[in-house]
Amino acid sequence: MTRSAPGPLRSCLAAVGFILIGLSGCGGSNPLDNPPAVSNPGGAVGQRLAFAYFERCVNPIFKAQLPSPTGNGTNTCAAAGCHDNATGTGGAFRIIPGALVQNVTDPANTPAVLQASDMYKDFYSAQGEVVIGTPAQSRLLNKPLQQNVLHGGGLIFASDQDPNVKLIQYWINNPAPAGQDEFSTATYGMFTPADPVNGTCNSN
Repeated sequence: MTRSAPGPLRSCLAAVGFILIGLSGCGGSNPLDNPPAVSNPGGAVGQRLAFAYFERCVNPIFKAQLPSPTGNGTNTCAAAGCHDNATGTGGAFRIIPGALVQNVTDPANTPAVLQASDMYKDFYSAQGEVVIGTPAQSRLLNKPLQQNVLHGGGLIFASDQDPNVKLIQYWINNPAPAGQDEFSTATYGMFTPADPVNGTCNSN
């Protein structure tokens, strides 16, 4: 014996069927399935941080033996248990300890050559921890300063007045001009004199 659905349920099922049939006309055999292809149009291109300043002034900080603010020895960001590229456990930020400084003024060091270097991998990873123009919102700083965020490596810099913090802040606050890449010669003004090989790293 066949039993039919109660009147109100029949009406509801009929309405759902009608909606599904209507939706199927929008494309695809199953209106509740994912579309066959997803298009992700490119967004606006943002500014880039300076590669030359990073390799001369910022990356050495990550490899240095930094005295602990608590007086318990030294801290090294590139340590095996921290941000070392091969053995580190410190999240997405990675440092290749053996990355060599690249001479950005050498014509042979084209953008393609620089981007293939280990130093560029360090640069790219560090930039991923930055909100350009906003050091206080950048994990590259607020984690080692333990500013409202946990850091597995503990406190690295005693305060935002640490000279190393000033260098990182300066890097974050001075991206390449809009429309120019990270190798822009306009970023050489971040050195005194404006020489990325021999100039002194500015910090304010």
